Amino acid sequence: MSREPRREQLLNAADRVIQREGPSASMNAIAAEAGITKPILYRHFGDRNGLIGALTERHTSGLLAAVRAALAEPLERRDRVEHVLDTYLAGIEARPQVYRLLTHPEPGDPSGAGNALAPALRQIAEEITHAVQSQVDLGADRDLLAEAWGRGITGMVLAAGDWWLETRPCSRTRMVQALADLLWGRLAAAADLPTAVLPAAPAEPPSAEAT
Repeated sequence: MSREPRREQLLNAADRVIQREGPSASMNAIAAEAGITKPILYRHFGDRNGLIGALTERHTSGLLAAVRAALAEPLERRDRVEHVLDTYLAGIEARPQVYRLLTHPEPGDPSGAGNALAPALRQIAEEITHAVQSQVDLGADRDLLAEAWGRGITGMVLAAGDWWLETRPCSRTRMVQALADLLWGRLAAAADLPTAVLPAAPAEPPSAEAT
């Protein structure tokens, strides 16, 4: 089997084990799930950090692409806000243990895996900033407000999503409504911008494999 399809099979096995056992899943367990020996797993990824890096690339790129697509949907503004929120929450709900691996470092973890989602969150904040700048008339302070809102919305949804995933106090639909209600005040009051003033979208950073 060629290297890339085999690598994808090994990442699928790692996903399954992490979903069952949580972020502390061992390389032994992942190798056993894949039906290979641990040296073969190391041959593909170098070490556990390399495997975590590959999982990070897989899941953060997928989440970013989903959020970007949600922002581009031709929906009414309130519907788009709810769609973006639901897309993010659905993404972390689908693989909660993988999400915990990427956001919550294990005690003594030298790999920094618990901060692995940070670059994708920065990119999501930039995407939201661009969407606000290009679609919402915020007057003379548009650029400042768009930057502040992009980062503020991302941080709020990260913290709220983390709490929701851990405690499950309500359905995903109800959580989306609660967050959208909080965001809606100034967004509802602002007018739309004409499409002629759309700025260029932020450049996407190169993937880890491309560097």
